[in-house]
Amino acid sequence: MKGHNKAKAASSRGQGLKSCRGVGSHGGSRRQPAAVVQRGQLPVARSCGGVRGGVVARAVGEVPADQHVDSSSSSSSSLADLAPPSQGIKKLMCANRGEIATRVFRAAHELGIRSVAIFSFEDRLQVHRYKADESYVLKCGEKELSPVGAYLDIDTVIRIAKENDVDAIHPGYGFLSENTAFAKRCEEEGIIFIGPSAENLQRFGDKTQARELAIECGIPVIPGLQEESLDVDAAYNYAEEIGFPVMIKAAMGGGGRGMRVVRSGAEFKPAYERASNEALQAFGDGRMFVEKYIENPRHIEIQILADKYGNTVHLYERDCSVQRRHQKIIEVAPSVGIKESTRQAMYADAKKIASHVGYVNAGTVEFMLAPDGSHYFLEVNPRVQVEHTITEEITGIDIVQSQILIATGSSLTDIGIPNQEGVRCDGFAIQGRVTSENPEDDFRPDSGRIEAYRTPGGPGIRLDGAIASGGSQLPYYDSLLVKCIAHAHTFQGAAKKLENALHEFRLRGVRTNVPFITNVLKHPKFLSGTADTSLIESTPELFDFPLLPTDLPSKLLRYLAHTAVNGAKHPGAVGEYPKGLPDPVIPKVPQEFRGQAGKKGWRPLLLEKGPEEFAKSIRGHKGLLLTDTTMRDAHQSLLATRVRTYDILGAADYSAWALEDCMSLEVWGGATFDVSMRFLHECPWDRLKELRKRIPNVPFQMLLRGVNAVGYTSYPDNLVKEFVKKANECGVDIFRVFDSLNYIDNLKFGIEAVLETNGVAEGTICYTADLTDPSRPKYDLDYYLNLARELVDAGVHILGIKDMAGLLKPASANMLVSALRKEFPDIPIHVHTHDTPGMGVASMIAAAEAGADVVDCCVDSMSGLTSQPSMGSLLNAFKGTDLDTGLDPSRVLRLSTYWEQVRAQYGQFESGMKSGSSEVYEHEMPGGQYTNLKFQAMQNGLVEQWEEVKEAYRMGNYILGDIVKVTPSSKVVGDLAQFIVQNNLTESTIVDVADKLDFPKSVVEYFQGYLGQPPGGFPEELREKVLKGKPTVSGRPGSEMEDFNFALEEGKIVDKYGKEAMSELNVISRALYPSVFDDFYETRKKYSDVSILPTKAFLRPLETDEMILLELGKGMKAEIVFKAVGDRQASGTREVFFELNGLPRVIEVVEETVAIGDTLSMAKEKANPSDEGSVGAPMAGQVIDVNCKPGEQIKAGDPMVVLSAMKMETTVSCPIDGTVAHVAVQSKDNVSIGDLLVMVEPEEQ
Repeated sequence: MKGHNKAKAASSRGQGLKSCRGVGSHGGSRRQPAAVVQRGQLPVARSCGGVRGGVVARAVGEVPADQHVDSSSSSSSSLADLAPPSQGIKKLMCANRGEIATRVFRAAHELGIRSVAIFSFEDRLQVHRYKADESYVLKCGEKELSPVGAYLDIDTVIRIAKENDVDAIHPGYGFLSENTAFAKRCEEEGIIFIGPSAENLQRFGDKTQARELAIECGIPVIPGLQEESLDVDAAYNYAEEIGFPVMIKAAMGGGGRGMRVVRSGAEFKPAYERASNEALQAFGDGRMFVEKYIENPRHIEIQILADKYGNTVHLYERDCSVQRRHQKIIEVAPSVGIKESTRQAMYADAKKIASHVGYVNAGTVEFMLAPDGSHYFLEVNPRVQVEHTITEEITGIDIVQSQILIATGSSLTDIGIPNQEGVRCDGFAIQGRVTSENPEDDFRPDSGRIEAYRTPGGPGIRLDGAIASGGSQLPYYDSLLVKCIAHAHTFQGAAKKLENALHEFRLRGVRTNVPFITNVLKHPKFLSGTADTSLIESTPELFDFPLLPTDLPSKLLRYLAHTAVNGAKHPGAVGEYPKGLPDPVIPKVPQEFRGQAGKKGWRPLLLEKGPEEFAKSIRGHKGLLLTDTTMRDAHQSLLATRVRTYDILGAADYSAWALEDCMSLEVWGGATFDVSMRFLHECPWDRLKELRKRIPNVPFQMLLRGVNAVGYTSYPDNLVKEFVKKANECGVDIFRVFDSLNYIDNLKFGIEAVLETNGVAEGTICYTADLTDPSRPKYDLDYYLNLARELVDAGVHILGIKDMAGLLKPASANMLVSALRKEFPDIPIHVHTHDTPGMGVASMIAAAEAGADVVDCCVDSMSGLTSQPSMGSLLNAFKGTDLDTGLDPSRVLRLSTYWEQVRAQYGQFESGMKSGSSEVYEHEMPGGQYTNLKFQAMQNGLVEQWEEVKEAYRMGNYILGDIVKVTPSSKVVGDLAQFIVQNNLTESTIVDVADKLDFPKSVVEYFQGYLGQPPGGFPEELREKVLKGKPTVSGRPGSEMEDFNFALEEGKIVDKYGKEAMSELNVISRALYPSVFDDFYETRKKYSDVSILPTKAFLRPLETDEMILLELGKGMKAEIVFKAVGDRQASGTREVFFELNGLPRVIEVVEETVAIGDTLSMAKEKANPSDEGSVGAPMAGQVIDVNCKPGEQIKAGDPMVVLSAMKMETTVSCPIDGTVAHVAVQSKDNVSIGDLLVMVEPEEQ
């Protein structure tokens, strides 16, 4: 009709108009309805599954074709009103599971038929069995049926049907739906089979026969093998004949199983065999069909209905082109952008082949539409299709009810379809198949508990599924969770509705493809209506998925559930989290000052004038300037760097106001970078960027370890420079460049890297020994002045003095600063110290009075001990003098109160020091290392020998040559100290036995020269024995390294974690800390961003009925209440109960002590000290890598096992030449000192 053709033409042009509302052509009813439709009745075929509206049929002469009909008035009608099943179906079984079984039961209920479900043992708790009036387990006596095999066991299905007086069986799709033997068996047993005849199942189930039928009807077919085959050689020869590429298809079945595209002869036989095996498993028939493969076609299918009286109609077409691995993901009805002539030709061909074989019931004729507009017959699916829903939406015809009624003898007229003109097409419908698949991992299926399931709604939305919150997605079956269907007047309107519905979905517990479907729905090619079967493989941007805030609460529940069952277990924590501790009260800027906060400060000057003018202004400033270290070094020194971003951000807004006169805030550095990922599971870059947003006015400062960046070893030059560049872009203004050995070549490189950015280069002298002690001439005043001269020559903006242990006494401070000020009158001097001996404030006063422009300190509640001197003491000491800091003591005190409350939360990480200690002048241990080393010692079983470790630290320093001790050189000394204690070494014996020991990795790399060259050189005798011939570096390490391959690292990240993990910052993080980043990102994938958890919820399990509030983003919050932990189950898991935003949630967690209990109870093998080939663990720790296998030949010095304890890593090497006889450990094993690692059989002499 005219309106139909206009709409069709418009849809092919712009896809924005309404779809066809007219009638089709071809065919009509040949039999009058058994039940006469009364005049005035407008029958609407509709299922309770959500098929809507639209007049789909009417009695002849009822309403003129060109007259508008209001469909809403008849929306409650069903096919039961037209043709009640009077042929005797009282009880109907669906021989299937999941959503299609549920769909069939709904149709049966509306027709007044009692429904029967069957289920495998594994499906006993699935929803579909409870949707039926009766349900029975698929069990064959004592015979064990597999989860899939249960639904394929014809004898068992028939037995259950007969035992329970089933009159009819609907096979659904998949399983037995196209099984000829099943249909015949139903007929033999007097059971109505809801579907086509067994003869037609045979014809169309066999792809070769179906092809021959199409040829008989004159329907175009793709060149292909005329007969199905199991002969791979014959199939290969035919493929060679028609030319590659070819498509290998299962002779029986469908759904993408047993299908492969083969592009070359070399691929053919392996692909054929895999496809044949897949088909055999899925359909019980491994025969294959080979045909020419057409590139980038569209997949169009025509829905047909046919009765027993020769009447056949089409219900328009569906476009199923959006596929992956030949399985449909998104379907559209009707199609968009197809020529009307092509559309009508496919309609005619579909009806032609159905009529040719006398087809009865519902079926689908599938075509391939080539880019040139040619269409080719593919196959006939003689069953209901997964995507039948969208046809129901646009036509209003309930296809499943129609199947049932046709099977019982009703004609098309009986069910309200008197002719083709009675089938109307109203708008567009799109179906998205929501599956439990991970698109980022090649659509790998996922399974597990459905932790939460909240459905979307609204006009035009339909859901067909069979899942529920708390249920399980089983690994044995198809990954389909629910079909989401949207119906609207236009194609774009339907796409938008479906996109919004998917946005409303809350489906947690298993990975889903929802983000992927959403990306497809928004993609221009899909919206243009031109998507073909290559869309997914040719559009990589479909796999770019942002982490949505709505994903966070569900993953965070898993973290909270894990701690509830297994405890928090934070490395380094001693004792219990304090009970009854109140939450810190975040300080607020007074109302009258809120308009000013964040505007005044030194950073605007830096941004406007640049580093040189900034330095001049610092030097010209009258008073003393302060750097606050509270947000970094203070908590590193006191609390092992464990303070979380959550608490640091709590102080940010107030700090922007209270500390606006500070020269800088130290917020970042090596320990921050490492610990935030390693122990806090946070991204250090995120912390920096968020702080920068909150504090725009005060310059940020970080520690840059020269060529070591923020790591513990040297890195390629281009990597360090890229790190500095990104740090500056993310918010770092001042780079305190230092080198752990004061090695000038390393320092110069770090300074050069900073000068290439917009950052301020603070060239730093690391202070050690004692200027006032004539017995330590190595580090005299000339040493420091010479170093300063080279720094100034390198172009630094500021000279820094870094006293990392608190060794800088007031007299030494006066001497050093006075000398520097005299020689460099125009360069600002910045002094940093630790208050370990209790002399920090006095030393900073002396430095300021000697001419220092800036000194470091921290708020009172975080000062003292191994931290920095008190800010309150310094600003009050100089208040009213020429060195007045300009800070308001009352504001600073309020900030100190907040940090006092924060510090109380981290009491488990305190070092235990009660006061300052002058013993630092003996061991010279940096303040930032003290707490970390103590925790390492505890982890290594040396907590009772802490005093010995401190003495060994002093000893180790002298053994190494009396070196500067700051990260990473301080780590070298610390690792050596623990190694000395663990192995009962002394200063006099260590050199003698060094060649027989496997020293910690950091010590080996130090002697190799990877940190640079120490003042005075290496102790060569010890160096030679430690290295055992390993290569050495004589100059700046990075200068001899190849450039870092960023593209290669990007590929590794994408391969391992997917595209969502790929960012320039993640590439740098992983390059600096590979294993730490991997552990961090695995944790983030599992639990999401734990940094948004309140600290109490992170550090300890929640208490019963405890509530926490999460800030997910602007205007987005989530409320979590912990309720209880369930009893341990036989599987070793426990259920943990929460309320999330008032709704119950259950998380299942493995109880680790149960899961690994057997392992824990097993005694570890011990090494035999008298057997040279029995290699034991030189320290307690965890195995992070095993580099040998039993039976391998191995040489003395070859690495065998890598151990790690806290930050100390040791490679255990083979002591002899021989063969690996036994490997006693594997990755992630925990070992104690002396545990057997590897047994080596010595080489025969």
